[in-house]
Amino acid sequence: FVHHPDENADVDDLNNFQDIHQKRLIFDELFLLQLAQKYRKALLQRHPSYSIKVKEDFLQDVEKNLPFQLTNAQKRTIKEIFSDLEKDIPMNRMILGDVGSGKTVVAAIASLAVALNNYQSAVMAPTEILAQQHYNNFKNFLKPYLKDYEIALLTGSLSSSEKKNIYKAVESGIVKVVIGTHALLEEKLKFKDLALVVVDEQHRFGVEQRKSLIERSEKKPHVMVMTATPIPRTLALAYYGDLDISKLDELPKGRKPVKTVILFERERDKLYSVINQELEKGRQAFVVYPLIQESEKTDLKSAEEGFKHYQEAFPDYKVVLLHGKMKQEEKDRIMQEFKEGKAHILVSTTVIEVGVDIPNATVMVIEEAHRFGLSQIHQLRGRIGRGQYEGYCFLMAPDELSQPQQDSSKEKSRLKALERLKILVKTSNGFEIAEKDLELRGAGDIAGTRQSGESGFMLADLKRDEELLEIATKEAQEIINQDPTLSKYKELKLSLIHI
Repeated sequence: FVHHPDENADVDDLNNFQDIHQKRLIFDELFLLQLAQKYRKALLQRHPSYSIKVKEDFLQDVEKNLPFQLTNAQKRTIKEIFSDLEKDIPMNRMILGDVGSGKTVVAAIASLAVALNNYQSAVMAPTEILAQQHYNNFKNFLKPYLKDYEIALLTGSLSSSEKKNIYKAVESGIVKVVIGTHALLEEKLKFKDLALVVVDEQHRFGVEQRKSLIERSEKKPHVMVMTATPIPRTLALAYYGDLDISKLDELPKGRKPVKTVILFERERDKLYSVINQELEKGRQAFVVYPLIQESEKTDLKSAEEGFKHYQEAFPDYKVVLLHGKMKQEEKDRIMQEFKEGKAHILVSTTVIEVGVDIPNATVMVIEEAHRFGLSQIHQLRGRIGRGQYEGYCFLMAPDELSQPQQDSSKEKSRLKALERLKILVKTSNGFEIAEKDLELRGAGDIAGTRQSGESGFMLADLKRDEELLEIATKEAQEIINQDPTLSKYKELKLSLIHI
């Protein structure tokens, strides 16, 4: 009847029938996804983990020794983590932190709780410069509690003898916190008691890579994954149902908001005037060009041309270029040069490292901003305004976006592009922006590589079917509560194999 309705059927009855049964099919699709995630979570929790004892006044004591006050969101998240750590089942928690919300100190405090129980933590970052930054921050935050030799940095660029010394100290248990890159995955690295694994920018690591680190311990370690990309609530519910989620949705006190402005090509002189003023004050600037996979060569060329253009526009300052075709060592060298203030303008494609702190950078220029996703621009905007100075983000757009088009489809496209950019001018809340991005672009293939459009569901639409997703999640959880191994639901269990 759904596929071949009776020609004589009443239209209202037919629409009502199709609506009910379509909803049922959508529910089934969402329910199976949620059941698979809840089942995975239940399987994980059958393994024993390390029970970490945390004193009641521990957090207050730690905060007294920090150079800043924790936000309410940080305190709430840390308490959620402590509650997980005290159990003897593995924590599996995602920390969703808006840009600049202070995820690093949360990870450091969790690692400290583990260290004071005489266990070990491993913190994995995607690049050497980020790993080095975490290492420096952890040492500063944990100085009153841990000795320098109890915190180690392990990266690929270390010499063989330096690595051997770290391997020995980790295996003996002297090192309580080891921070590193993919070097943490090397088989030679053996832990005495690895109780906590922290993965920063978790989307940059494959499932097998994370798994190989987690399986280095006799018991299952607690796992905390962190991401600086705010994820809309429905996407988090749909795709991360096997994780508990904490949100850092509050910025630390003293962070000045970044002023965001849309400028058209004909207004480029205004942009150069502000950049010049900031450079004269001793500040620095980022300039980012889009990088779309299908036209990588074209984009690389536009970044290179832009680099030459900025060199000509600012002859008295050092301009450097960063792009994805460079080797990691070269990228790290350029970023380090910029971080140390030896370069004044960094022209880049979208390879700028998320999380890298350059407190002296106050200008972010997004060239051809209409080609970026909202959340991506928000991430890039988060690279500035991290110090005591006010930040400026310029969204550069072609002149035709400012001029009404005769063609109705082109005019619709123009207005939509402007509407998207205006959202970034109105708000700096990453979670609000992520919701708008979902609304305007579609969910994308969140588990795969596509970043917009279709989500991979056959029928479900996460924005439209949020209510059904809630019901499906509740039903899946009830079944798992009654039967965690799905022993009474063998056919259902078989259907989860391909999810």
